[in-house]
Amino acid sequence: MDYQSIINEIAEEVFPLLGDGKVANYIPALAGVNPKQFAMTLTLFDGTQYSVGKADTLFSIQSISKVFTFTLALKFYGTDLYKRIGLEPSGNPFNSLVQLEYEKGKPRNPFINAGAINVTDALINHYGNDETAYEEVLEFIRAISDDKTIDSSDVVAISEMEHGFRNLALANLMKSFNNLDNKVEDVVGTYFKHCAIEMNTKMLSRAMLYLSNDGVDPVTGQIYITASQSKRINAVMLTCGHYDASGDFAFNVGLPGKSGVGGGIVAVVPEVMGICVWSPGLNANGNSLAGTKALELFTTKTGLSIF
Repeated sequence: MDYQSIINEIAEEVFPLLGDGKVANYIPALAGVNPKQFAMTLTLFDGTQYSVGKADTLFSIQSISKVFTFTLALKFYGTDLYKRIGLEPSGNPFNSLVQLEYEKGKPRNPFINAGAINVTDALINHYGNDETAYEEVLEFIRAISDDKTIDSSDVVAISEMEHGFRNLALANLMKSFNNLDNKVEDVVGTYFKHCAIEMNTKMLSRAMLYLSNDGVDPVTGQIYITASQSKRINAVMLTCGHYDASGDFAFNVGLPGKSGVGGGIVAVVPEVMGICVWSPGLNANGNSLAGTKALELFTTKTGLSIF
């Protein structure tokens, strides 16, 4: 299959959509990003990459980081993790307080904000403190991306902490139900730091290979998690990876994927490749508008859907 021609075609077809969505202006450090940008990268099992657009441009991965923190927490805690966090789609916005209150402080899944904050709390427990937890998450992301240069933006992390009242409220609400062990400020601060990690589409599509290959990096042979854990993560990405638009994404794209409000979306084609698209303009659900369309076109043109 001529992947380069296919993604070049896709870039042309989504070009009219660039600028239609809105950037995540509730995070001041992201408000100034030019929405008329697009990039897409595919990474195959032998490490070969195909890219189009601004594939070298770093962007804030935001909620894509939740895939990586969930991976580590599942690795360390196994099914015990589900005592703290559910696995069901939320059907509500990613920062809903109402649902968390109704469900007595147990987040619906690890990909909404409350769930990811809870996962971060579990990692702080495992590593002993918030600094070490953040460093280990960063090192894991560097390993799966095979890129030691990856780092977090202090500017974005500080900006999020200064305006993160709702996330602090979610953490406090979980704390009130005894479902958060560490200091609220430490947990939320660590959460913001891993959300503020900056990557490009080349790095992120490479980072998804272990989930395309039953938990094993096909390039290096490194085993990160079990095949069963990889299957679980992909299942939660398919059902919960796009917040209250997860059903639409499964219907139109048909791949396990995870979005972030920085405009990135990662996706997995099992046994074939990792994919990342990026375009900062978001739709009403907080997912990349052009990026979602690009992935829909990709599975339509290639037939590489899981359905």
